Amino acid sequence: MTDSAVSRGRGGDKRRRLTAAAARVLHEQGVERTTIADIAKAADVPVGNVYYYFKTKDDLVQAALAEHTHHLAELTGDLDRLPDPRDRLRSLVAAWVGQREVAARYGCPTGTLAVELDKRADGTLDREAGRAIRQLLDWAGAQFRELGLSDPDDLALTLVAGYQGMSLLANALRDPDIMIREGARLTRWLDSLAPAGR
Repeated sequence: MTDSAVSRGRGGDKRRRLTAAAARVLHEQGVERTTIADIAKAADVPVGNVYYYFKTKDDLVQAALAEHTHHLAELTGDLDRLPDPRDRLRSLVAAWVGQREVAARYGCPTGTLAVELDKRADGTLDREAGRAIRQLLDWAGAQFRELGLSDPDDLALTLVAGYQGMSLLANALRDPDIMIREGARLTRWLDSLAPAGR
């Protein structure tokens, strides 16, 4: 391996660490309270090196949103291996409930960023957060469609709204048990759905 290939490998590792740290720290602290130095420290990267990969804090926010989108794509990709779409949806709810401690402490990663970014005047990054939520809605809608249910996009909206609501309440009340109770309710709701005419 050449020296330049080694450097690129190290550089890719630093960029990857910075992206992962940005996703985590921005979720935990919020955009306004987080500094580039906070992200550099969490990534174990000298703060001066950050600017080689990300010119502005907004670039790091965008990278964090891409990281959340990537995690969602990985999760739904894993769920797509299940043969039954209802099992995929149940497993999605179980994954949400499995993150209840994080949700109770910080809320939904994408949802909290979407709300915070919506308050900013420029209005560009909030659309990025909206795209991540749209990705989840589209995936859930495809599952309901595969089940042959009426109004699959409305059902997807109900499911994702349920998740956002239980994450918000768990966070506001610092009560992870809300995720357990509401996750069970969502699962019962999923089990109750049947195609028209059945």
